[in-house]
Amino acid sequence: MQAYIAEFIGTAILVLLGDGVCCNVSLEKSGFKGGGAVYILIGWGMAVMVPAFTFGAMSGSHFNPAVTIGAAIRGGLDWGLVPGYIIAQMLGGFVGAAILMVLFGDHIKATPDDDTIRGCFCTGPSIPNVGLNFLSEFVATFILVFTLASIPGDAAGVTWVLVYGVIVSCGASFGGLTGYAMNAARDSAPRFAYQLLGPNKGKKDPNWGYGWIPLIAPICGGIVASLLHNIIFV
Repeated sequence: MQAYIAEFIGTAILVLLGDGVCCNVSLEKSGFKGGGAVYILIGWGMAVMVPAFTFGAMSGSHFNPAVTIGAAIRGGLDWGLVPGYIIAQMLGGFVGAAILMVLFGDHIKATPDDDTIRGCFCTGPSIPNVGLNFLSEFVATFILVFTLASIPGDAAGVTWVLVYGVIVSCGASFGGLTGYAMNAARDSAPRFAYQLLGPNKGKKDPNWGYGWIPLIAPICGGIVASLLHNIIFV
């Protein structure tokens, strides 16, 4: 239960800090509006690293179904814990997004475009192309899971600093394609929160026509990365 609580709170913090960066940069009347891609990369990297430092010893700081399933494939997590981890992560992602909608409520009201608001909470492709969009999320998550699995653990916390490097690197290389979700708890759960709780400016659409890709592709990428890791390192 302690691990589930850690995954719930950690994922909520991840979404609060990560999607909070997107709200700061994109929503009208924000003091940081227009902060740009580098601002987002730094913020998202920190959004993953901060809760990882906090909860690493309690749950392994997965905060991502792809990471959890990958850990189970590699033998680092009992399969019986996987459903609880994923439920906790998805709930945490939803709650984090819901809190942001309250915090940025005035700025959301001041923003006239539904797509801009949705983009603060979930990802979308710069060029819609189902095959390439799926491959982008697959490759980015493959690199995420494979490299995280290869980073040696340490008591000094250097591991979590390297996690920051992995997140920023993936975003810098692939973020312009699909927003580099790499994580259903960071994308699908906030997308659902937007669908239920977000305002309707006249054309509100959670875009599940694309949204299944950041739900499925990261898990596929994480599975393949973990299987290859087992072949190379085990």
